Amino acid sequence: MALFDLHRLHLLREVGRSGSLTSAATALSFTTSAVSQQIAKLEHEVGVALIERHPRGVVLTDAGQALLHYADQIDRTIEAAQAEMDEFAGLRRGQLRVGTFPTVGASLMPDVVLAFRARHPEVAVTVVSARRAGLIERLKRRDIELTLLWDYPWEHIEDQDLNLMPLMNDPTVLLVPADHPLATRRSVRIDSLQEQEWIVRDEHPVADVLRRVCRDAGFEPRIAFAANDYQETQGMVAAGIGIALAPRLALSALRPDVVAVPLAGSPARRILLAHLRNRRLSPAAQQAVSVFRSTAKGAKNKVTAGAEEIVR
Repeated sequence: MALFDLHRLHLLREVGRSGSLTSAATALSFTTSAVSQQIAKLEHEVGVALIERHPRGVVLTDAGQALLHYADQIDRTIEAAQAEMDEFAGLRRGQLRVGTFPTVGASLMPDVVLAFRARHPEVAVTVVSARRAGLIERLKRRDIELTLLWDYPWEHIEDQDLNLMPLMNDPTVLLVPADHPLATRRSVRIDSLQEQEWIVRDEHPVADVLRRVCRDAGFEPRIAFAANDYQETQGMVAAGIGIALAPRLALSALRPDVVAVPLAGSPARRILLAHLRNRRLSPAAQQAVSVFRSTAKGAKNKVTAGAEEIVR
């Protein structure tokens, strides 16, 4: 099978179009001799004569005409391929696959998606929600390019395969009923809560946070109810079953009968943006990094402002 040189096919097309080796050479900034040599090499590659020389110029043979037809198709295909690659590079099409976890899937991530789509409406966005281990696994399987992750000071993520970009800190706040004596406090110390009963997310990192802060304050928390999610947690807090801890970003839909009070000295989790260290990000993912940063900056300002007053 002949391996066609695309440049020689281009020369053949120009020769056929102009009917002259000299005219083709002038149009393409070659010498006539160079064009003649390249056409001869192309004829050798395909094994048949492609041009006939006449006193007033050249004409393509039947084989030359047939090859020129394919050369035109190849050029159109290459031009279409380049145009499509330009669309991807220019973010006029493509896909962005990102991961998130539930407590920011209802707060930070929607703002990221809206901002990205406003800038790049032709890029399809797919979001996957999972727990931390599942998100890291999806990154390593290359199912997603970017993902939000979290960690706490006592369990920083250590993974040589990942590039981790801190976006913001998400403070832990105290949830109490709106009519609770603590609801009007500007902040509360954990060591003042020894007599309280607690609602906690069952088998969730916030349960570990509660145990750690209480033990550091010298007591064990009395668990009154184990909730499945933060909406259920808020419901039980509103009903007076107990009080609870929650990350601030998990409270995008705070009930009107529940108050979030800043907790003095509470641990904050880091919100991180991660991608594989050895994977070159697509143009869409590169632009998404900028959107994540700017969106997190806005969320960080809101969290800082909220820490200065009682959050209702």
